[in-house]
Amino acid sequence: MAVRIRLKKLGRKHRPFYRVCAMDARAPRDGRILEELGTYDPMVPYTDARAVLNGERVQYWLGVGAQPTEKVKVLIKKYGPKGTHLAMQKAALDQLAQDRRRRAPALELIEAAQAAAYPAEEEAAPADEQA
Repeated sequence: MAVRIRLKKLGRKHRPFYRVCAMDARAPRDGRILEELGTYDPMVPYTDARAVLNGERVQYWLGVGAQPTEKVKVLIKKYGPKGTHLAMQKAALDQLAQDRRRRAPALELIEAAQAAAYPAEEEAAPADEQA
């Protein structure tokens, strides 16, 4: 069986998300996988935080003869076990985590304001019965 390391497309229309997978070369693009090796999200704002790979498993599959596709070959070169962008990837992932932590309290405030402006129907129903 010829094994390829390639991207499996997930997500929705205009919001792609990919998994880096070891697959039989004859399997369809989104078909059955042998093992998931990482993820690639092209919608992440920080370029170096887009790909996250399991370097140990990537090395294993390359060692047993799996052939990566062109795009995956570039991702492995940058973010694989001996990648050229590993330090930048770590910094980008840290920055992304900080952005998400900063954004969470703001979302809670927005939800609280919406709840105050538009009370739930259960809360509004007893007030209507009293009138």
